[in-house]
Amino acid sequence: MYLQILIGMCAGIGIGLIALAVNGQQVIIDWVKPWGQIFVRLLQLVAVPLVFVSLVKGVIGLTDISRFSKLGLKTVGVYLYTTIVAILVGVVLVSVVKPGRFFDAGQTIAMEESFSQTVSTVMSEQRNQEGPLSFLNEVVSHNIFASLSDNRRMLQVIFFALIFGVAALSVGSKQVKPVLKLFDSLYAIILKMVDYIIRTAPYGVMALMAGLVVDTSGNMRLFGALAAYGLTVVAGLLFLLLCFYPLLFKLFTRIPVKRFLKEAYPLQLLAFTTSSSSAVMPVTMDVAQNKLGINKEVCSFVVPIGTTINMDGTSCFQAISIIFIAQVLGLDLSFVQILTIILMTTLSSIGTPGIPGGSYVVMTMVLTSVGIPAQGLALILGIDRPLDMLRTSVNVTGDLVIAAIVEPKEDKKLQIE
Repeated sequence: MYLQILIGMCAGIGIGLIALAVNGQQVIIDWVKPWGQIFVRLLQLVAVPLVFVSLVKGVIGLTDISRFSKLGLKTVGVYLYTTIVAILVGVVLVSVVKPGRFFDAGQTIAMEESFSQTVSTVMSEQRNQEGPLSFLNEVVSHNIFASLSDNRRMLQVIFFALIFGVAALSVGSKQVKPVLKLFDSLYAIILKMVDYIIRTAPYGVMALMAGLVVDTSGNMRLFGALAAYGLTVVAGLLFLLLCFYPLLFKLFTRIPVKRFLKEAYPLQLLAFTTSSSSAVMPVTMDVAQNKLGINKEVCSFVVPIGTTINMDGTSCFQAISIIFIAQVLGLDLSFVQILTIILMTTLSSIGTPGIPGGSYVVMTMVLTSVGIPAQGLALILGIDRPLDMLRTSVNVTGDLVIAAIVEPKEDKKLQIE
């Protein structure tokens, strides 16, 4: 499958370039790009049901509340640790490279004018948030059925599923047995749906890449001016992807690193093309459970939560972007301001939606909290799409790593045997 996806990516790029050469952009927009959008919609279609069913099934399967609390605390603890490391990597890189020094006033004004409308939209959304913990107000749903119908309310679905699962554990196995059978059946059906959707991945990826090439053709001039910033972000993300995660895998799991890299590769490609960790969550669970052999209970619990609160790639990107904007605007950040960026980026990453562009609103909040004009967001939007694709690959890879780390030791022994 990973070879088919890779071929689909290359074919999509080729089709997009041919369309640009023969002035056939409208053909791609009208007849090719929609198929890629349908593929992403199909993945999103099963995302919320899979989160709810797998989390409830995973919590009930833990058999007692003490095991649930132990696994939950360990999962959140590891997620926070990797997030802080990712942010520190970003802060160090951007402070050393200082990509903001390559910009001149003319480039700054041009990009602010190009993306002024987008920034205005993002800032209007951010005004609805009052502080770094404002996302907590969105955790508790007033209508779970409304939450189940909106992928952006994944935190609400997770919160309800956890409470539902804990309540089921408290009721007793005899009364819960029919419910567990129901969720087992639903889980099997949803996974079969995922299997059908993934079979279309090479074609969906081809359509997405062709559309991306056509969509970004008008902005290629901006990429040169943003090269230093872009390379800094790429360096940080690749460090996490190729050094930090494999090191964690080697130190804290018994699964060979080569096997991890091989099995994670197709997932990374799919995440790269969709730019949505929520959309590819079904594939993340499939790779963790069926390819890496991680315990079903752990996968059902850790991966859905990680899709929402584990945003290592996004956190690293945000740290670099915020300091980069300050450099371009000639603002010297104090040590306290940098600490504030680290703290607020860590907290706000929990509420960052796992969808394309989901980090914009969060970034405006962090920018304003340290006295940087939120309008500076316009400076990075020209190159954000490819960086969004790469940081999504990092995010989903982190979910796999943490699932393997928090797996109980006794399960690892059985797996090796």
